[in-house]
Amino acid sequence: MKVDRKGWTMWSIEEIAKLIKDVPDFPKKGILFKDITPVLSHHEAFVSLTRQFVRAIDPSVTHLAAIESRGFILGAAIAQHMNVGFLPVRKPGKLPRETYAQSYQLEYGEDTLEIHKDDLKAGDRVAIIDDVLATGGTAAATEALIKKTGATVLESHFLMEIEFLRGRDRLEAPVKSFMKV
Repeated sequence: MKVDRKGWTMWSIEEIAKLIKDVPDFPKKGILFKDITPVLSHHEAFVSLTRQFVRAIDPSVTHLAAIESRGFILGAAIAQHMNVGFLPVRKPGKLPRETYAQSYQLEYGEDTLEIHKDDLKAGDRVAIIDDVLATGGTAAATEALIKKTGATVLESHFLMEIEFLRGRDRLEAPVKSFMKV
């Protein structure tokens, strides 16, 4: 840890990574879940992570699109620091107004994401935020949703990227991740 110019304690990504817990066989057998809740529950680590994201995101971004559900936690905190709009990307039936929907393939089946039709417009510049990039299905669906609004996806940011799944290959916008697992 170091202290930044404002006197705040700043954790490095390596220090933050030590807080992440591996949970085997969750949510189903054969999956190694990366639990970021210990980072979220540690104030200095969470604030440091938020600031790391802020520094990495293109300053011309006007909105952050955060993917359900851990992406919401990260995205809302980052949006406050950046003074930009926050856009929740949700599972079907969770948003109250008219939505765009985008289906995508899972390993065994299909899922769908939605955004409000009126939350973005042409000229808006968006960064996608989530905790983990795995196969890239949810992030690719999010890119497609944002395009439906006429807005532009500038980049996608992830805390962790599971490299062997090659999720970044499915995305059109540049991908930035802090940790490769």
